[in-house]
Order: sequence, then C-alpha cells, then structure tokens
Amino acid sequence: MLGTDKALRRTWLVTLVMILALLANVTYVQGFQAGELRDDALNSRQYQNRNRVQRGPIVAGGVRLAWSEPAGDGRYVRRYRESETFAPVTGHFSLFTQTALENAENHILDGSDPRLVTTSLLDRVLGRKIPGGTVETTIRPDAQRAAYAVLRDSGARRGAVVALDAATGAIVAMASYPSYDANTVATLSSRDAERAFDRLNAAPRRPLLNKATGELFPPGSTFKTISAAAALAAGDDPSTRVRAGRSYRPAGAGQAINNDEGDIGGLCDRSAVPLLNAYAESCNTTFAYMGAEQPGNAALVTAARRYGFYERIEIERGMSAAPSSFPDTDQPSLSALGAIGQGSTVATPLQMALVAAASVNEGEVMSPYLVERLRGADGSTVERANPRPLTRALTRAQARQMNRMMREVVRTGTGERLQGSAVAGGKTGTADIDGVSYNDRWFIGFGPPDDPRYAVAVLTEADGYGIESGTGAARVLAALAD
Repeated sequence: MLGTDKALRRTWLVTLVMILALLANVTYVQGFQAGELRDDALNSRQYQNRNRVQRGPIVAGGVRLAWSEPAGDGRYVRRYRESETFAPVTGHFSLFTQTALENAENHILDGSDPRLVTTSLLDRVLGRKIPGGTVETTIRPDAQRAAYAVLRDSGARRGAVVALDAATGAIVAMASYPSYDANTVATLSSRDAERAFDRLNAAPRRPLLNKATGELFPPGSTFKTISAAAALAAGDDPSTRVRAGRSYRPAGAGQAINNDEGDIGGLCDRSAVPLLNAYAESCNTTFAYMGAEQPGNAALVTAARRYGFYERIEIERGMSAAPSSFPDTDQPSLSALGAIGQGSTVATPLQMALVAAASVNEGEVMSPYLVERLRGADGSTVERANPRPLTRALTRAQARQMNRMMREVVRTGTGERLQGSAVAGGKTGTADIDGVSYNDRWFIGFGPPDDPRYAVAVLTEADGYGIESGTGAARVLAALAD
C-alpha cells in the first residue's frame, strides 16, 4: 500500500509539472510569440478578418493620409487622401497585402503592437483588443504635393523626387511617377481588389513600384559629386588644376569619352582647369580620367561606400531602399564610364538625395526616416524618431569644399538658370539611355539659400537635360521654404 501511495504521489507530481509546463508554454506562445507566429509567411490566418479591425490613421502635418471607416457589416474599409500623391508614403492595405508605412507600422496601426498593450500580462494572454495607434510621418504635405506636381507636369515617362532634412535624415517629400490610387485596392471585394491589382501589375512603368527607393537609374553627372569627393580625399581642393580636354580614351576602351557638344570651344576643352570649374561645367573628360587613372577605381569605390552605396538603406523596419552601385573593377574603361554616372553605375533617388545632404551637414550622412512619432489611441507617445548617423562621407573641411563647388554650379555652371530660385547649390546630370529617345534627367541640390537645410534629388525620364529637373527641385525647395 505504501508503494502504491508513493507511486501515485509521483504520478501526480509529474502530472502537475507537465500541466505547469504546458501553462507556461501557452503563456509564452500567446503572450510573447503571438506576433511572430501571426506574421509568419506560412500562416494563412493572418489574412482572415483583417478588415474587422479599425486601423489607426497615418498623418502628415496634422492631415490624415490614411484612415479606416465602418463598412456597416462589422468590417472597416481603408481610405486614402490624394492617394496618387501620397501613395509612396502610405502604401496600401488590402485584403491580401500591405506596403510602405501600412506594412512597416502594421502592428501599431492594428493595435497588436506589444507597446500598445497595458502593463498587465493578463491582457496579453487573453488577447484583449487594443485600439489602433497613430503614425505621424515626417512628410510636409505642401512639399509632397509640389513634388508630385513636378513629376506629373514634367511630361516624364517615369520620375521620382526625394527631399529630406539634411541634419536629421527626416524625409519631408517622397514622390513617385506614375503612381496609383490605393483606394482601388483597399476595397472589401476580393474580386474588385484582384482586378485592380491585375490592372496595375499589367500597366507600363510599374505604378505600384516606388521609383524613389525601389528602382535604380544611371545617375549621370550627379555621380561626379562622388568622383569629386574621391579627389578631395586624395588631397585635391577646388583650386587644384585637373585634367580636362575635349576627348579622353581610357585604356581598353573601344571609343573615347567626350564632353557634351555644348562644351566645344569652352572651358572643358582646355588641357587643365581648376576642379571647381570642371565640376561646375561638368567636364566628362575630367571625371572619366579620375575613374580610370587618378585617383582611380579603388578611391571611387571607397568614396561611394562612404555615401551609402552597396547596402540596402533602411527607412523604417521592413521598409528600405535598393542598394546603389558603382563598378568595383580593374578595367579602366568601365571605371571611367562609371565615374561620370553611366555604364553600370546605378542609384536610387533617395541615395542621391543623401549625397547632396552630406554637403550641407558637415560631411555626415544621416539615416533617412519617415516616422516622426507613434502614438497610442489615447494620444500617448509610444515612440519618437531618434535621428542617427548612417555614415560619414566627407570630413568637415571637405564638406565645405563640396558645398562651395555645388554653389558654383548654380553661380556659373550648368545650373546657372537656377539663380534667384530656392536652390542654393547643386549638380545637374543627364544619363543617355541607348536605343531610346529619352534621357534620365537628374538634379541634386540643397536650399533654400537663406537656410540651406534641405537636400533634394529629382529624376525625370524625358527628352532634354538635367537642368529641367533642376527647375523642379526649385519648386520643391520653395514649398519647403514657405
């Protein structure tokens, strides 16, 4: 009998331990792994009942860009204001997917973020519903509207604008063209949503793709900013006389690299000119020589990396920009072409805005971000932006020199038409695209002149030259100055 009692006690003890272990595991899974399991790509249940939650709003400058409205059947439909203008920022929330900030801050918006739950562990375990929070963006609505209008009015096939606060990295405008109306995919009808997605996916020039961060373009002569930075790091300064000339043929090249036809008989035709003037006049031969010979490919690769090339640039969690690239090569001909922003050199408009920003932020490149503050439904602050450096592209002295050279572009160079505008300094760029009738027209710069705190990059695909995008940059910077 004693043996039986002892065995029963052991059985009960083992059973109790197992029950406690099970309860602990359930508590852990429901309380701490629920979010991870919910978001697992293999979990199809994450798409069930997703419209029975009243998501919080996405706002900019006090203006609601996205919000949820009751549909009358216990479900909510997502609404978007001026969606073609703001879609690169908000993204969309549909029956199947979410993108941009709708995705990056999904759990704040739907109330499932642990930071929105009360301090009671019981609330987590029981899964009590927490109201969706608010995402306050860094976007300046007037600047965003100006940026989209620049692209829409340019006659461009594709285009993008990025403007940011150089000192913090806050993105104040991010426009993409062609764009789309997120309301068409936010419908509660799965059939209508599928049709809308099919139509957008079949559309030319991929309107669902954010051209500011998700697509790469040859940056043309705006890349000469990085080539010039490599020269400064090698010991040159704006007064250093550098090689120029009408034509330059790097070793191994099938044909020579020439200056623009408009430069014939001008400053770029001279055998040597100050770096300041070579940059302002955008002498192809000068910068091709830099890439092929002095300071050479390795120096340009280092300079590009210091600006953020070769790595995805995170904007918010789950929202990043494609990595920009300059060829790391032992072939002088490829390096020469890359050094003038052609060939295999490619960049996102966001990356090139960061290049301009370093010249007004003492050489430091700040990490770009889109969310200024996250709030709970009660208005309490859950998280606020914490600006942080991404990399250092230039020393403070080099940044002052680059700032001077970019101002010279507007004072006497290829951006002279921008004198008297909101642009204080910048760099034009025109990338020739083989076999087509259009160019990639670029401008990167900073302003406004009385307080040059904003950096901007404008890309438009159309006939013409980079100065056409320069006038667009002036409109965006003027909106930021108001």
